[in-house]
Amino acid sequence: MAALPHAQPAVRGDRSPFSMLPGPVGRALPSARLSPTLPSTPDALNSSGAQAMPHASDAIQKPMQFVQEAAERWRADLLDLLRIASISAQPAHAADVRRAAEWVAECCRKIGLSAEIVDTAGHPAVLAEGPHRPGRPTVLFYGHHDVQPSGDLKLWHTGPFEPIERDGRVIARGAADDKGQMLCALAAAEAWIATCGDLPINLKLLIEGEEEIGSPNLAPLVERLADRLACDHVLIHDTSQYGEGVPAITTGTRGLVYIEVLLTGPSKDLHSGVYGGQIANPINELAALIATLHTADGRVNLPGFYDRVAPLSPDEARALAALPWSRDAFLAETGSLAEAGEEGFSTLERQWARPTLDVNGIYGGYMGAGSSTIIASRAGAKISMRLVPQQRAADIEHLAIETIRQRCPRTVRCEILTHASCDPYVSDPTSPAILAAKKAVSAGFGREPVMIRSGGSLPILPMFKRVLGADSIMLGYCLPTCNAHSPNEFLHVRDFEAGMRTTTAYFGLLAGAA
Repeated sequence: MAALPHAQPAVRGDRSPFSMLPGPVGRALPSARLSPTLPSTPDALNSSGAQAMPHASDAIQKPMQFVQEAAERWRADLLDLLRIASISAQPAHAADVRRAAEWVAECCRKIGLSAEIVDTAGHPAVLAEGPHRPGRPTVLFYGHHDVQPSGDLKLWHTGPFEPIERDGRVIARGAADDKGQMLCALAAAEAWIATCGDLPINLKLLIEGEEEIGSPNLAPLVERLADRLACDHVLIHDTSQYGEGVPAITTGTRGLVYIEVLLTGPSKDLHSGVYGGQIANPINELAALIATLHTADGRVNLPGFYDRVAPLSPDEARALAALPWSRDAFLAETGSLAEAGEEGFSTLERQWARPTLDVNGIYGGYMGAGSSTIIASRAGAKISMRLVPQQRAADIEHLAIETIRQRCPRTVRCEILTHASCDPYVSDPTSPAILAAKKAVSAGFGREPVMIRSGGSLPILPMFKRVLGADSIMLGYCLPTCNAHSPNEFLHVRDFEAGMRTTTAYFGLLAGAA
């Protein structure tokens, strides 16, 4: 799952950055005051639980009512899928990952889609699709059926693969990330096929089994199947809302460059009393080198680092400033004493729209109990850089490596390793697909979404753009506090049902906007 936003669920009275024109999907207008909670009055929702859509045809209302009436059955299906321990990181669960793929493929067939298991060099994926109708928009839905390891079993209230419903939540590993959210797309497809005999769009689904281990075989698979996966855009539910009662559409992620700097001095650890002050200490030199990477005002101190940084547009800046955010809640969540970072920008701007450099780990010398008076032979640091639109990972990687080499003193040897890189991604917030998604969220959740970005990185987004030429829409239904990757992962039943309604509406609204 992409990095979740730092929303503050306790904050209320928030503003949405956009209001929509009535009627067909139209241009977004500046902010309108919205209710901070889902509608609860009898006339706010129709009998299906979905918000009535006065400008939508009966063809959209009927599938939405169907999917709401089928919600209990889909919850039972979700519990069934959650019992499969499809942990892709652990070889002992390889058969479970395949079993999850087979479960998803069979579910697709039952609702009227064609489906097949596609083998990779690792765990299998599922490729499913409905019939192709010329002239209709084509959507590729991406999700994953693998899950994270359980973690400390003592911290779970129940077995991680013994799903339960408690206090309006489905609790199990994979409930939110990504099995529950992935099933929203299947439920939406079934609703259209069952009520109208056909889908209003050309729908393709790619459900992989390796997302939780970094999708090592996804790019080769997409490249191999590029013709079959051709689409107008990619729909992804594997993200989250902004906060409780604040649904969101994520329009961008930051890029990533991850390097490791290793400094070597003497050929072995030496006595600090005998040799101290006479030869270079790699730890001292590394500390001095790291200290050059930021200026006093929090900016990254690499020449040219900011040259291609794209600023937020005025509309984006206003929308971001209107989001609910609490400094006290943020500090409580992080356990920090104060905010910090590049001066002149808000915390949300720093998270989503500004590039950063962080030292993720430092090693070297004696770390055991007590003392050992040595000059270490080696010292190293792992460093990540998050990038924003218009920056290129290859350029920043080269810039960082060359700058660090130049600053490294000649008294130590410098080795730099590269571990990961991906470009940033941003989609057009005024595209017909996103405008349709806004209206769909209003229909499914009973309130308009906010537009956000993610501070994390998602390499599949630039990959889909590069291979398929398609932009991606990230429309998640779980909460950022859903314990993804942690014990007691959960998905609210109300969000599961709202997600099914939203995706159902989205298919119809997108067809109407084409």
